[in-house]
Amino acid sequence: MTTTLEPALSVRQVLTLERVLAGEPEVVAGAGQLDRPVRWVHVAEAADVGVMLSGGEMVLTTGVLLAGDESAQAEYIQSLHRAEAAAVVLGLGRAFPAAPDVMRRAAERCGLPMVVLHRPFPFAELTEEVQSRLVRRKFAAVSLSESVRTALTGLITAGAPLQRLLDEIAQHSACPVVVTNLAHRVLATAGERSAVDDVLRDWERIARQAGGSEGDGWIRAELGGRGERWGRIVLCGHRGDTATGRLLADRAAEALVLHRMLGGNSAHTWEEQSAQSLLTDLVSGVVPARQLLPRARAAGLPVNRRTFVPLVVRGGEPAQLDRVLRMVGLPGIVAELADSVTAVLLSLARDQDASVLAANFATRLRSEAPRTVVAAADPRAAWDDVPAGLREAQHVADAVADSAAALDLPVVVRLRDVHLRGLVRLLRDDPHVQSFAERELDGLLCGPEEDLLAVLRTYLATGRNKSRTAQLHHVSRPALYRRLEAIQGRLGVDLDDFEQAASVHIALLAHDAQQG
Repeated sequence: MTTTLEPALSVRQVLTLERVLAGEPEVVAGAGQLDRPVRWVHVAEAADVGVMLSGGEMVLTTGVLLAGDESAQAEYIQSLHRAEAAAVVLGLGRAFPAAPDVMRRAAERCGLPMVVLHRPFPFAELTEEVQSRLVRRKFAAVSLSESVRTALTGLITAGAPLQRLLDEIAQHSACPVVVTNLAHRVLATAGERSAVDDVLRDWERIARQAGGSEGDGWIRAELGGRGERWGRIVLCGHRGDTATGRLLADRAAEALVLHRMLGGNSAHTWEEQSAQSLLTDLVSGVVPARQLLPRARAAGLPVNRRTFVPLVVRGGEPAQLDRVLRMVGLPGIVAELADSVTAVLLSLARDQDASVLAANFATRLRSEAPRTVVAAADPRAAWDDVPAGLREAQHVADAVADSAAALDLPVVVRLRDVHLRGLVRLLRDDPHVQSFAERELDGLLCGPEEDLLAVLRTYLATGRNKSRTAQLHHVSRPALYRRLEAIQGRLGVDLDDFEQAASVHIALLAHDAQQG
């Protein structure tokens, strides 16, 4: 849905109106300024007309009060220039048979468009035509402003996320929409995907080169409140007129500031949302990694000639991990993938030791949050390999999720550290593994005593240590023996036999992996 206004009338466009053409208009000065916008049309014969203007008017006159007084003619043009009039139109015949040289030269020096009408022309017809067009445009502007404001306010009150607001803005503007912080880092985008990617491909250079101008359809509005700016919204390549783009950008900025205030959001939260969207897309593999490269670069992640280290952390808050990253001086992005599961993608120079730096990060994090577990994949030299690395790190984190306290884990856990548990986690969705787990544990899964499965889990995890198992379950040794006998009877196994115990242990690991 593209929303546009009728373009503002320029001096050039007024001169092409049918009623004006009937007067045989001729531009005698200021021909290079004909694209000036006309805000209003004013008929005036007063010599001091400039004091009556507020800028942007096209002034119509016959010059009857100026005839025979060259100094008054020159001052007349100067007063229009000082008042920033759009143009002056002189009707020939009553006072002047031709364009007076004094006025023409003065207008040329000032850059003020001066037009003469060679045939008698009712000024009322011109004012009626132009004013009606301007009024229609102003009404359309008010209508558009209210329409956009109503749509965005409705989304905000309905609790819509930031992305939904931006999608609505992109529909109205029919161009890519980008939200950045003050350092030009991209926080969010909307619009047709390929067009957004084209904008982001060299975002930092483009954004800085465009500067504060609104040329080529780049229209900005600042985001902030209470005297503090914290970001900006940019319409990238808006094809409508500048006034329409400015209106849309202003309404969008109002909505985003309101969204932040009502939702208790901050600019940092939007950065987290941006990182979460990027890392979630990388992990899922739905979007090819190469297509996500412009977003990563625009988000401030160094991507040229870098080594990428995918990490997944269990425990700890994204804000805490982000703070630790800054403390150890490592560039990267942080995003929560699920409850208490956070992805971290480090971007290191090729000559840096990825293992040492990852261990430094994990050590510092563990000093603040001892119960966190940092899982890592091997470093990736190619961006296209990052998704697989993130999935590997997530797999390792999952493999130790239920046993982090029982295992003697290194500060950074890798695939080689999770052994059998990691393999079972990796194969948990295989139908053969699922069938094996169901078959081996059937006697307990269908039984009424739910704590027997927990006792079995602890017994096998402690290396079949009966004293430790009894202690952990707060039961006496005789009571534990009775439960172990019940477990063996239901499963039809001898847990003192290593191979049978190993089979049950693998089945239990598979069952736990399948359950989450």
